[in-house]
Amino acid sequence: MSRHQTSAKKPAIAPATRCAIYTRKSSDEGLQQDFNSLDAQREAAEAYIASQKNEGWRCVPDRYDDGGFTGGNTDRPALQRLLADIEAGKVDTVVVYKIDRFSRSLADFMRMMTVFEQHGVTFVSVTQAFDTSSSMGRLTLNILLSFAQFEREIIGERIRDKIAASRQRGKWTGGTPVLGYDVDRANGGPKLVINPTEAARIRQIFEMYLELRALLPVVAELERRDWRNKAWTTRDGRQRGGLSFDKCRLHDVLTNVVYIGKVRHKDQIYAGEHEPIVPDDVFARVQRQLQQNGRRGNPELRNKHGSLLRGLLFCKACQRAMTHTFTSGENRRYRYYGCTNACKRGRDACPGRSLPAAEIERAVVDQIRGIAHDRTVLRDTLAETRAQADAALGRLADEKRTLRRGLDRLRADLLRAVTAEPRASGGADRIAELNDRVSTAERRLVEIEATVAELNAELVDEADVAAAFADFDGLWATLSPREQARVVYLLVRRVEFDAADGAIEVSFHAAGIKALASGNAGSAEEAA
Repeated sequence: MSRHQTSAKKPAIAPATRCAIYTRKSSDEGLQQDFNSLDAQREAAEAYIASQKNEGWRCVPDRYDDGGFTGGNTDRPALQRLLADIEAGKVDTVVVYKIDRFSRSLADFMRMMTVFEQHGVTFVSVTQAFDTSSSMGRLTLNILLSFAQFEREIIGERIRDKIAASRQRGKWTGGTPVLGYDVDRANGGPKLVINPTEAARIRQIFEMYLELRALLPVVAELERRDWRNKAWTTRDGRQRGGLSFDKCRLHDVLTNVVYIGKVRHKDQIYAGEHEPIVPDDVFARVQRQLQQNGRRGNPELRNKHGSLLRGLLFCKACQRAMTHTFTSGENRRYRYYGCTNACKRGRDACPGRSLPAAEIERAVVDQIRGIAHDRTVLRDTLAETRAQADAALGRLADEKRTLRRGLDRLRADLLRAVTAEPRASGGADRIAELNDRVSTAERRLVEIEATVAELNAELVDEADVAAAFADFDGLWATLSPREQARVVYLLVRRVEFDAADGAIEVSFHAAGIKALASGNAGSAEEAA
């Protein structure tokens, strides 16, 4: 006789759902009672969770009670602890008595819902039939999200309108502080007021560019003087700015209409309420020179009068540029380089003397030629260019780290300002200022990445350079004076002449050497 064993089928057990109960009361009044508002909220939530026992719901032992905290922000200890536990994967569902116990700020609520969604956590309001695990709950959430997006767009439009109106009235609406001015936030500010010391430097920078007529020589001179861009202290005491000039930063200074007493909004320029630093005619001459350089290349490369070293040669005694001049005899022209300082102010201002142009140009070309024929010169030149690149890369790495830390803080400040300050007095100005600073920092990070890539691409080895310069004599002999000037300008960063002993010191461009080693003169011209 066969036996048949039967066993009862066990009902499926629902997976456990860990429920965290959050309670809040705005004031601490009555919290000392044996049964207070927080207890009442928790009791209702526990009863709801008990009703879902068959679904596997259970309370976690931790309590998340904020007594005496407003729901207008997220600066609540129990709430922050709850969010941390959610991110740690300790919670599946958050249960509250009413939505306003969780948050009274729609923007804060939407941000926390995003965090919940990222970690697979649902949200339940006991008294409002709000449960994001159901289709109706998700529909309600989407409606709330739509209203939050609408509110953000309205706030954005108001801010943009406020900025545009302020700019049209010539007001400074914030952003990165400008070299030459301080920001006065008192007396209905912010307003720009002239910083006399910095303003004097700005005037000299504009004059220097008109004298040298190219960005790189000015950058080199600013680096020698250790002049830096605007340094300032943030509202929370952090130091910003104070960075060395490069071509981008110098170009920003030279094209900033703030220096002629104006403000810019998008493509429109308006009269500002601040005092100008640079005369209109000087600013206009600088813009024309920048445009000419952009259209036809730097004037050093055009070499109208046969000058190989224009914009590159400096007097060691006073560190001013040496300009190319000439005189005419009966049947020939004599070319010279003279110290600008001595020419304008006499020998008392600088002991530097004039010297025949052909003499010093030949000496510089001989040093270039020596890269190919003298291994010591080659190694010294490569060591110098590598040291320049390493120093620049180090500065850029430091700046990049500082920028990223600052950018994280700025974005957090901007997020708080957008959700908390638009309706407050000065809120729009604060948001506009933070937005400008975020945009400036992001642009600078992109510039740094590009510069780092360029510097890394400029590094070459000894064999490549030796091979590239091996036929320098043959190449040089075939070039016109203008082409020779182009080669010198691409290879040489700076030349200093010491009138006391007749010595010259030549610093080379790593980018130009790299381009010549690669056989790509076009790349060298662009890098220089």
